[in-house]
Amino acid sequence: MTKYIQRLGLDVEYVPTNPLSQQQPPAAELNTHTEILAKGSVHGKGSFPLPCDIIADYDEPLVMRDGVKLYADVYRPRVDEKVPAIMVYTPYCKRGGWWNSNLNPVMFGADPASLSGLQAFESPDPGWWCDQDYAVVYVDAAGTSHSEGDQPFMGTELAERGYDAIGEIAKMEWCTGAVAMSGNSQLAMAQWAIAALSPPHLKAIAPWEGLIDLYREQAVRGGIPDPDFLDKAIFCFLFGTTRSDNLSKNSIRHPLLDAYWEDKRAALEQIQIPAYVAASWTSPIHGKGSVSAFRRLGSKQKWLRVHNTQEWLDIADHDNARDLKRFFDRFLKGIDNDWEATSPVRLSILNPGGADRVGRAEAAWPLERQRLQKFYLDASQGKLMVEPVTTADVTTYNSQDLSASARFIFEVERQVEITGYINLHLWVEAQGADDLDLFAALYKEDAAGKRLHHIVLSAPDKRQWVASMAEDGKLPSTLSYTGPTGRMRVSHRALDPKLSTPEEPVLAHQEEQLLSPGEIVPVNLTLWPTSMVVNAGERLVIEIGGHEVGPLAPKSPPLPGTALSLPTRNRGMHSIHAGGKYDSWLSLPIIPY
Repeated sequence: MTKYIQRLGLDVEYVPTNPLSQQQPPAAELNTHTEILAKGSVHGKGSFPLPCDIIADYDEPLVMRDGVKLYADVYRPRVDEKVPAIMVYTPYCKRGGWWNSNLNPVMFGADPASLSGLQAFESPDPGWWCDQDYAVVYVDAAGTSHSEGDQPFMGTELAERGYDAIGEIAKMEWCTGAVAMSGNSQLAMAQWAIAALSPPHLKAIAPWEGLIDLYREQAVRGGIPDPDFLDKAIFCFLFGTTRSDNLSKNSIRHPLLDAYWEDKRAALEQIQIPAYVAASWTSPIHGKGSVSAFRRLGSKQKWLRVHNTQEWLDIADHDNARDLKRFFDRFLKGIDNDWEATSPVRLSILNPGGADRVGRAEAAWPLERQRLQKFYLDASQGKLMVEPVTTADVTTYNSQDLSASARFIFEVERQVEITGYINLHLWVEAQGADDLDLFAALYKEDAAGKRLHHIVLSAPDKRQWVASMAEDGKLPSTLSYTGPTGRMRVSHRALDPKLSTPEEPVLAHQEEQLLSPGEIVPVNLTLWPTSMVVNAGERLVIEIGGHEVGPLAPKSPPLPGTALSLPTRNRGMHSIHAGGKYDSWLSLPIIPY
C-alpha cells in the first residue's frame, strides 16, 4: 500500500507492521502503573543489585501534537529533588520483546555483573544512571510495540515525534526540564533528526554509532541496492499495531536520491547543542556516518571518541558511562567539572594482527597534519607504485566469478599510519555490458600473504567463536575488521560538487549514465575512513572485484554484513586500465611520524 507524504510530494510504500502477537518473547503488556524497584533487588541473571531505590513509571502515555500516543517507561531515582532526563527513542521495544532477549551484550562478552537487567537494547542502563541522579526514559517509537501512529524509518515525521516526546518529558513533575538523548545505532540516528529541529528542552545528545545518510551508507550504498540486512535482520524483528515505511520496496520505487531519501538525511549543520559522538572504524553500517556527522555538526561544543570494540560492549562499559556522565553533568546540571578540557577527538589506531592504540588525543577531524599520497596502480605487475606508471596496461577479471578479483600490492618497508578518508580513482570498462558494480577492500597481509584481522570482541571464548567462522581466510563482518571497504555502481559515477571534498568525492546519485560499447570511464570509488597502521614487512593490498571482497556477512544473523549473493548488474569481464593516460591511483591519508 502507498501513503502520500505531502511534505515530500511523493507516494511512499508502507506495509502492515509485524503483529505484536508474533513477537517471541512478547513485549510487556500495556499497563500504565508505577512500581518501586528496591535498592538491592536483582533484575537479571548475574546482574548487579540496584544501588538505589528506583521509581518505575511503566507505559506512561506521551501525547503528540496530532493526538497520537506514544508509550514510555520512566526510571527515576527515589529522591526529593528534580532530576534531568535521558530520553531513548527506540523501535526495538522498551521492555521485553525479541531484541532485549536475543541481543544482550552478555552474548558478546560483556560481564553480566556490569548490567542491571533493566537496560533496553542499545541503551543506557537505568540501574546505573538512576544512582547518578538521572532519569532514563525509554520511548517506544511511533508504530512500534503499543505506540500509535505509523512508523517512518527516520526523517521529519520521526523527528517531530521525538521533539514532542521531549516536551512531554520536560513537563513531568520530577524533571528539571533538562533532557538529553543517548543510544546506539537507530537510537543514535534518531538523535540527529530530532536535534536538528532544536527542541527547546534538549540540552545535549550522545549519538554513539549512527549513520547519517541512509541511501549512501546502507540501503543503496554506492548506488547498489542492498536490502538483505534491513529485511532479514531489522524489519522482520520489529513489531507493532499499525504500518511501517518499507525501505526495500521504496528502494525500487525511489532508485535515485530523491526527496524520499533526502528527508532521511538530518540537517546536521542546524544542530547547535553539545554533542558527544562515539564511533568505530569496524562498523559496516555506522563507520563512516559517525565521524562524518561529527565533522558536519553545527555545534561548537562537540567531542568525538573512536573506540576499538563492538558498539554494544562499548555502551555497556562503566568507564565509558562515567565519561558520558561528566559530559551530561556539565550540560544538563551545569557542574563545572572541566569537561571542556577533554580532547575534541580521541582516536583508536587499529593494528590488525597486533596491538591497537586507544584514546589518542587529536585537535580535529580529519587530522590537520594528514598528507594525501597517491599510490599508482601498475596493471602489468599487480603492484601499487609511489610514482606514476608510464606504460598503459589492463587488468581483467570475470565479474560473475565469486573467486575472481584484481589485487594490487604495496610492500611496506617502514611503518606507516593511514588515518582519514580514502579514494580509489580508476579507469574502468565493462566488456559487453552497459554498467558494472565495483567492490573494493583495503587490508594488510603478513609477509607470507595471510590476511590480518582485528577481532572486536575481547573475551577469549568470544574471540574463538569469531575465529571459528573463518571462510577462505576471511572472518565475519561486524565481529572483525581488516580495513575499509567501498562499492559503487558505475552508472552512478557523477559527483555531487557541494558535498565532495579533495579527500572524499561524494556520488550525487541523481541520474544513471550507462556505458557505450568499449567506453572507458574514470570513476571515484570512495572507501570508508579508517585509522590503522601497516608495519614494516607487511603488505598493503587494495582488492577490486564484482562482488564483496572484504569481510563477509556473519553466519549468525542479525549482525550486519554483505553476502556474496548480493544482486548486481554485473556480467562478463571487467577491465581496469592503469598507466600512461589512465591515471588509476589510490589516495591514502598518511600521518607523518
